[in-house]
Amino acid sequence: TRVGPGTPMGILMRRYWQPIAAVAELDEQPTKQVRLMGEDLALYKDLSGNYGLMDLHCPHRRADMSYGILEPDGLRCNYHGWAFDAHGDCTSMPFEDTAHPEARFREKVTIKAYPVQARAGLLWGYLGPDPAPELWDWDIYHENGYKTIVFGHIPCNWLQCAENDIDPVHFEWLHDTWPLQLRGERTPDNVPPKHLKINFKEFQWGIEYQRLRENSDEWQVGRVALWPNALYTGHFEYRVPIDDENTLSVCWNNDPLP
Repeated sequence: TRVGPGTPMGILMRRYWQPIAAVAELDEQPTKQVRLMGEDLALYKDLSGNYGLMDLHCPHRRADMSYGILEPDGLRCNYHGWAFDAHGDCTSMPFEDTAHPEARFREKVTIKAYPVQARAGLLWGYLGPDPAPELWDWDIYHENGYKTIVFGHIPCNWLQCAENDIDPVHFEWLHDTWPLQLRGERTPDNVPPKHLKINFKEFQWGIEYQRLRENSDEWQVGRVALWPNALYTGHFEYRVPIDDENTLSVCWNNDPLP
């Protein structure tokens, strides 16, 4: 469950782009403090419209960079004016550059920085080693229609959330039975179909779960989790005959999935 720097899962998850904010957030306020996989960082949009992600603390006196001054090519610390670009290189030290220009001290100073890309209304950060993988650009990002981005604080670790996403039994009780109870409609003759069996299968892009409920004679897949943090509901439709579990038909929005 640990995803901090140097942990086994932290090393793995840093090899994937992670969603960290909405594009609209930085349109309203161009700097934001974020915490991502155990690291405290400053996310910003500079005066040229480029995004950056750097250590929350300036390497000089550890001032908070989320209170920094935006520049055309990066972010400047508001304590002594040290400026850094999106690559983490120091581009300006106002006093040092004036008093001792021959020392070229700023060439010796960097700040931890990570690349950021905008995609599907979200800002994504990559905290892993080079070369960074291509950030996926799925067709669903470009479909016409209303899209909304919602943030919520969940006091759980990432594994607890991932486990909940592919837990089919809780749907029977929390999402089917409990609403009936709240409406006073739950009776011996009005209950959701019971789960008889569940199964999980790994496939090329992640994990799918199969379930057999008492109202069906076929395995049915409820959700598909795509590593490391994407969950698809309603886009997949699977039917696996019970007497031949090796047969699997797959559709994606009514089109064959390659």
